[in-house]
Amino acid sequence: MSRYHRAWQPGGTWFFTLNLADRRRSLLTDHVAVLRRVVRQVQQRHPFTVHGWVVLPEHLHCVLELPATDSDFALRWRLIKGHFSRSIPPGEFISLSRRRHGERGIWQRRYWEHRIRNERDYRMHMDYLHFNPVKHGWVTRVRDWPYSTFHRLVAMGVYAEDWGGAMAI
Repeated sequence: MSRYHRAWQPGGTWFFTLNLADRRRSLLTDHVAVLRRVVRQVQQRHPFTVHGWVVLPEHLHCVLELPATDSDFALRWRLIKGHFSRSIPPGEFISLSRRRHGERGIWQRRYWEHRIRNERDYRMHMDYLHFNPVKHGWVTRVRDWPYSTFHRLVAMGVYAEDWGGAMAI
């Protein structure tokens, strides 16, 4: 059995990547309103600050910060994933192992997390997540992807609207 070492730091900031179990599906963008609602509901009960977020059809990236006295990001992800899964219609393949555990077949069981260590690390991960739709060929310009905090950060003056340029696909 694998033993994962998580970087539990109260008040920490982390970069996360979460993937669908079936990377050929587009459940996250198809049900982005549900995802947004679920995130807001979990955020109300278990506060966190969203610094950056991008939702692609089959995975998402985000940079989140927890309150100074809290390090339990796993609780938040368990709730977000569970509420999202229960809020969308069934139709996915569910393996025997998942059936035995009463799980849907929506999400990969694990997720990637990286504790942000300094301002340079923060900026690199924020840039990475906002550029991700271009990297994966969904759009040619960062500003053209609708499911991203990029637009909010442009309005705040953090990014220029033409940040990331344009790429030929």
